[in-house]
This record gives sequence, structure tokens and C-alpha cells, in this order.
Amino acid sequence: MGLAANLEVAAGLLDSDPAAAKTILEELQRETRRALMEMQDLANRIFPALLQAGGLVAELRAAASHAGVSARLAVDAEVSVPSELIGAVYFFVLDAFERAPVSTPMVVSVRSEGGALAFEVTAECALGTEPRAPHDRVEALGGRMRIASVGDRTTFTGSLPLP
Repeated sequence: MGLAANLEVAAGLLDSDPAAAKTILEELQRETRRALMEMQDLANRIFPALLQAGGLVAELRAAASHAGVSARLAVDAEVSVPSELIGAVYFFVLDAFERAPVSTPMVVSVRSEGGALAFEVTAECALGTEPRAPHDRVEALGGRMRIASVGDRTTFTGSLPLP
């Protein structure tokens, strides 16, 4: 049932069966919390709040922690880079984090290099070489990317032209 319908049922039960009304309201409370968390997750998938507030390093630390990977970050090109480029790099790196098994050692490098924003993720495991949606973001912004696996090591590399 929908939220409004369940609220009507609970309201109708308040006088005749308060225990049933309470049970319905508790379930609605859980559903509402779950829906709010899903909306927050969706909003973060569009553009994470920490990217705006704390920058790429803060958001990558949070993403690595959430994914359970051990990431060493070397980011030196964040200050004057447009937010759409930072967002593309973030989602590119996030894809690597999400592909990796928990506790995988990873190294992330982001730097300004020859008129481009260069980024690289190295994982000490095989992550596959199929491009995903984050790679489409990079290409849509005029960038390029590559995924290479050799043995138990996968390297994601990419670059985006700086304005």
C-alpha cells in the first residue's frame, strides 16, 4: 500500500484498535526513513554533497571507506578545476572502488598535466575491463580513459581537457 493509504488505515484504527494503528505507524516510520536514505543516495549519485563542501579528497576518502577499500590518495589538481570535471573524476574513481573486493589496496592519483586533468586508479586485484557509465561521463566531457589488467593488478587511467 502507499503511504497515504496506510496513514488513512492507521487513522481509522486509532480509536478501535490502537495497537494495530501503532504497528502500521511504526512500519510507515521505517519505510519513510528507508525512502529518505534512498533519496539521499540518489542525490549523492548525481553530485555528492562533499564534492561541493569539502572537495574531491574528502569525498574520495568517504567513498573508499564506504566501499571498504584501502585507498592511498594523491590529489594535487583540485583548486581551479571546474566542478563537472571533478564530478567526472569522482565517479570514475568510485566505479573502481565499487568493483574492488573489500580491503583491496588501491592508489588514486589526480593531477594537472599538460593542459589536462590526469587521473589514475591502481588496484591490487583484477577488476575487469568493461567500461561503465562513469567512463561515458569522461568521454562526454572530451576526455579519454583506459582500463588495463595485468595479472592481479588493474589500472584505470584517464584524462580530461582543462578549459
